[in-house]
Amino acid sequence: MDHAQVQSMLAIDWWAEHGPTLIGKAGKIAAILLIAIIVRWLLRRLIDRLTKGADVGKKPGLLKPLKERAPQALGGLVSARREQRAKTIGSVLKSVVSMMVFGIAFLQVLTELTFNVAPLLTSAGILGVAIGFGSQNLVKDFLSGMFMMLEDQYGVGDVVDLGPATGTVEAVGLRTTTIRDGNGTVWYVRNGEIMRVGNSSQGFAVAVVDLPLSFGTNLRKANDILATVSAEAVAEEPLSKDVIDKPEVLGVEKVTPESITLRVTVKVRPGRQWAVQRELRARLVPALEDAGVPAKTDA
Repeated sequence: MDHAQVQSMLAIDWWAEHGPTLIGKAGKIAAILLIAIIVRWLLRRLIDRLTKGADVGKKPGLLKPLKERAPQALGGLVSARREQRAKTIGSVLKSVVSMMVFGIAFLQVLTELTFNVAPLLTSAGILGVAIGFGSQNLVKDFLSGMFMMLEDQYGVGDVVDLGPATGTVEAVGLRTTTIRDGNGTVWYVRNGEIMRVGNSSQGFAVAVVDLPLSFGTNLRKANDILATVSAEAVAEEPLSKDVIDKPEVLGVEKVTPESITLRVTVKVRPGRQWAVQRELRARLVPALEDAGVPAKTDA
């Protein structure tokens, strides 16, 4: 019997002894991976269903237990906000689900290959503690970003005051928020450093127009003019597209040694308060002057 025949017989004997075990383990590993893929697919589908309302305007199931800042009266604006918020949270949840499912599957595969995963888990725990102590700021930023998304404190396109920076939100991440201010400068603010949030665009905004008038002005006449002209102005384009409620003439706002200030307010779409203020002031000042009630625009 030559050497090749001996090797062939040994191989046959080895396969007869270990083959069934290898086939069994390969089958179990394939089953683990297949189950992991199916579970991940099902969970992602579930997240997709939860981030979409069954009907137009319906709140996504994912957001039902969460706080909502926008009032129901805003209709379509609320729907767009909900959709954006649900997609952001859904994207984060999908990433978490993928890591957890495949992580568990990986440990199961190692177990089938007779690896002792206990030391691996212990080492991972120790490493996690070490990383946690060394990256407390990163963890703080991540958790703050998650809570800001869950609580709907602000979103992309909102005009906000975050303390370190004020401007329009261009991106909201789990670690940083990107803000562009009025001068065009882009600010990257760490979520963990945001102690307060002032949102000028959430749900609706209020356009405020203050008109300083001279002493001796007939205030009743001035109020009537402001009420009439502001009502006519918001009923016409371009203001009619941005205004969502009737304007209010609040009357005397303040009295200074130089003038008496009257205030007009109107509820508008988020982020449109400054444009409405400019347009409304451009209508009200000439109307007062034509009626013989000149405004002190230099005050």
